[in-house]
Amino acid sequence: EQTSGVYGTLKHENGVHRVQRVPVTETQGRVHTSAMTVLVMPQPADGDVDFKLNPAEVKVETTKASGAGGQHVNTTESAIRLTHVPTGITVVMQDERSQHRNKDKAFKVLRARLFERKRQEDEAQRQSERAQIRGHGDRSERIRTYNFPTDRISDHRISMTRHGLHNMMQGGDLFDEFNQALRDSEREMRLMGLLKEVESQ
Repeated sequence: EQTSGVYGTLKHENGVHRVQRVPVTETQGRVHTSAMTVLVMPQPADGDVDFKLNPAEVKVETTKASGAGGQHVNTTESAIRLTHVPTGITVVMQDERSQHRNKDKAFKVLRARLFERKRQEDEAQRQSERAQIRGHGDRSERIRTYNFPTDRISDHRISMTRHGLHNMMQGGDLFDEFNQALRDSEREMRLMGLLKEVESQ
């Protein structure tokens, strides 16, 4: 769980925010309702995608080199074939006459391919999370309502209502109060989930 930094502070703002206001152009004083979807995602930094290759998951085979290469070809088993068992990714290396150097090269190539695979999987996961957060933008999915005529903010996830829109919009202590209440609710839900898991065992 990320609780620090910009994302840790703003992640609970993800969702549909509803605004109720009387536009300055409205002559009848009628309240207009609009909605917008806020999307807050962590910014991945270089090196965030981490893949630790477990040697026990790699099948190592030696074979004779093939192709152009003079008298050395097919005389010694210097070529290396690596198979990453969990993913089925295979790397064959026969650039060097030394089996050891071919093995080192093959592992570097395998790590690079697994790294790229993990990066693509992480990006797909982020895309899925974005889609879930974005939802349909429907007002029925709203997480919070800002009612300007009554100077009221209501968070529908935790049934919490406070007055003081200016304080909230300026990121004052009212924003901190909502944020802390949402964090507490999240922790409580996690704890309840863990208790249910324990009870079901």
